[in-house]
Amino acid sequence: MLGEMRLVFGGSWGRRVDMVHSVKDGAEGLLRVGVAGVGVMGSNHARVLADLAGVKLAGIVDPDRKQRDFVSNALGCPGYGDIEGLLSAGIDALTIAAPTHLHIELAMAAIERGVHVMVEKPIASSVEEGNAIIAAARRTGITLMVGHVERFNPAVAAIKDAIREEDILSIAITRVGPFPPRMSNVGVVIDLAVHDIDLIRWFTDSEIVEVQPQLASAMAEREDIALLQFRTASGVLAHINTNWLTPFKARSVTVATRGKYIMGDLLTRQVTECFGFKSDGSYSMRHLPVGHDEPLRAELIAFLDAVRSGGVPAVTGDEGVASLEIATRCLESPARPAAASASRKGPRRVVG
Repeated sequence: MLGEMRLVFGGSWGRRVDMVHSVKDGAEGLLRVGVAGVGVMGSNHARVLADLAGVKLAGIVDPDRKQRDFVSNALGCPGYGDIEGLLSAGIDALTIAAPTHLHIELAMAAIERGVHVMVEKPIASSVEEGNAIIAAARRTGITLMVGHVERFNPAVAAIKDAIREEDILSIAITRVGPFPPRMSNVGVVIDLAVHDIDLIRWFTDSEIVEVQPQLASAMAEREDIALLQFRTASGVLAHINTNWLTPFKARSVTVATRGKYIMGDLLTRQVTECFGFKSDGSYSMRHLPVGHDEPLRAELIAFLDAVRSGGVPAVTGDEGVASLEIATRCLESPARPAAASASRKGPRRVVG
């Protein structure tokens, strides 16, 4: 599997690129786009790209030959065992959906060829690696976007619209589910909570200045339960509840402002707004209109629009690093293994 193998790269990371590939170089003016890592998320990247107008899925990369051949045959595109093969074939842009520890190598390999990059969250394994990617992108003039796909969820967009110009008081986000079947080299904070750290920063247009994490490891080596509390520079209190112990997926956001209370289910895409609070305790309620766009499709279109226009991408590298930095601060308090309690006897019932 990709997470257990190291991809092979050619060339030197330190070599400056003086010319970024023209986005008009492809046949018939198509943007030639590749995908690095075609596990669950990367396969969806490839599927969406293969269906976009003005785009040619130029190839995929994955050292897992079985998975690579499956995706390659299904979508009718070349498959490569290492990134150098894809880059040598010639692409304008690359989306990276490989395990986090491979992000820096893949991104640097693309950047040194003048290839525009969208890298899935988190941008890298560490803030230092994320900053190195940003610096390389700036030096070479390529477009760098971070894949915080939840921003493109129509329910999230409806919440953002509902709280625009509102005085936000608090935000509570729940993102829970069963332990992922894939092997992961990160815990719930990096895998799940980083989505919501980004949303808190985006909703409030304010940086997080205080972090109060509570972490535990009940079934995994790394933290699989996290209760995270934050305060933003603007004074908003925020809370994230995330775990890998709940037997079903749940994704919900509530936002309290001085004039509204908004409840959103990110899975069913239902957003409800309570407003018009009266002294007798009564209030009005309405369901807000929510779009039907596929978030990943909207995200990839936004990335490619930024590539074509040379404009600022929807989620910049700096934003990706800022959210990763907060997630890293949450991990500074070590998780306490729940199974280590000497007083616990026999099986216990876990409530998500």
